[in-house]
Amino acid sequence: MNNFANGVSRRSFLRTGAALSGSIVAAGMPLSQVIWAAEGKVLKARARRDIAKLDPGFYQGGPDVDVMNCIYSKLTHYKPGSEWGWELEAAEKIEQIDPTHIRFQLKKGIKFSGGHGELTARDVKFSFERVIKHKSPDKGDWGPLDRVELEDDYTGVIVLKAPYVPLWNLALPYGVGHIVSEDAVMKATKDGGDFGMKPPAFSGPYVIADWKAKQYLLLTRNPDWSGPKPGFDEIRILPIADLKTAERGYQAGDIDFTSISLDSLATFKNSTPADTKIEEHPSLSFTWIGMNMDHPELKDINVRKAIQWAINVPQILEVAYSGQAVVATGIIAPEVVGHRDKALVSPEGDLAKAKDLLEKAGVTDLTLTLDCTNASTDTTIAQTVQAQLSQIGIKVEINAQDSGSFSTVGKESEGERWKDLQLIINSYSSLPDPYYATASFVQDQVGVWNWERFRSERFDELHAKGLMVEDHEARAKLYYEMQDLMEDSGAYRFLTHGGNPVMYRTTQTQAATRPDGVPLFVEFSPA
Repeated sequence: MNNFANGVSRRSFLRTGAALSGSIVAAGMPLSQVIWAAEGKVLKARARRDIAKLDPGFYQGGPDVDVMNCIYSKLTHYKPGSEWGWELEAAEKIEQIDPTHIRFQLKKGIKFSGGHGELTARDVKFSFERVIKHKSPDKGDWGPLDRVELEDDYTGVIVLKAPYVPLWNLALPYGVGHIVSEDAVMKATKDGGDFGMKPPAFSGPYVIADWKAKQYLLLTRNPDWSGPKPGFDEIRILPIADLKTAERGYQAGDIDFTSISLDSLATFKNSTPADTKIEEHPSLSFTWIGMNMDHPELKDINVRKAIQWAINVPQILEVAYSGQAVVATGIIAPEVVGHRDKALVSPEGDLAKAKDLLEKAGVTDLTLTLDCTNASTDTTIAQTVQAQLSQIGIKVEINAQDSGSFSTVGKESEGERWKDLQLIINSYSSLPDPYYATASFVQDQVGVWNWERFRSERFDELHAKGLMVEDHEARAKLYYEMQDLMEDSGAYRFLTHGGNPVMYRTTQTQAATRPDGVPLFVEFSPA
């Protein structure tokens, strides 16, 4: 892919960019030897994977949204710092009139690139409603959105079919809250649908100057931006899935900001690289071992429960995270409403119980595949699980693959691969509302994000109810039960929420992150 929105020119130094790849970092070759020369203030940052979608109505994960935060505008955005909160961005004012109506007034003078005009309430209406109209996989983020009513060019009212508590912590400040140009999208697509990796216009502080898949993404200042000047002339984002590789890249001077693996944290704290600040952040993400309930080998709940009880979670965390991670009790992190005190299956498991369950199922000589990414932490988890399941007579074959390939293994839209899926080591990012975690496991998400193919009418009922309950205690009880239902299906063995320590070079930048350590690049400032 060479060009983005309306002929944003390639820079002359990009002619040498084709030489850049994650393998160069892994091999220890400084990127400075193969990339362009720095022009002005430059931030070099690591992303956990490459971008997969640049249409905010159809985003595929956190790394996509991290970039969208730089190139589009939203009504509100997350505040940087240690406590979750939001603040105004494109909105001059925003208020909840009643449980189903939210009025906003836009700031004037926000422009779309390429001559597509000023950002207006009509663009807000188009952006929000298209997510529902085109049945985006991310439509759940908008919950019961009905429509956006226009009052004038800068004022509108978001109308909901029912109260929707996550609107403030999820819909507005995150992925689907980004505003695109109606004029640009309608000209670039057949019917205003998914434009994939080709943004037809930008409205944020940065534009995308160039992108080479699995190599780098280059952001440069948006000449049409009229808001506060961002701190850096350029942001170079390098997709490096493996944290160990990212750590070596940081030490070599190739990147200025990266997350740190938990098993490296103590080492870096005891021997901190020069001019480096380390910050420890809790994580809202969750990692688990899932089982495809529709696979013939895993249809029997006794087989699934045997696997649950054979897996010793503290042992996995000791090996894969050097004991720095805490056992998860479910998919909802301690910082979020609905976090359970304990899981139904004890963390250490019970081999005798697991063997009894397999005997009850009448299963012997079972061989299963375990899919995961080829990141070092995942492969370590996989090898540990392989050893643990061998203790009850289950042979495990590990299928480790790059993050791009892995991201499609459970999706029906990507072909027939999901039919062969058996065991999965998976991690999902999350946000400060429990709805975001549970939304991936409703029946509508089977074959989309719900790779275990878990189906529960009661779960869906509670999930819908959780959108409307404002009382924290009452709402928490709904999510306790939802996680009980997931675990009782036998299809899930919850592992950890991990953590997200980060380090950055103080001679280059003062980093700005969400409370969970996720970077807010627009808020970074030069040293």
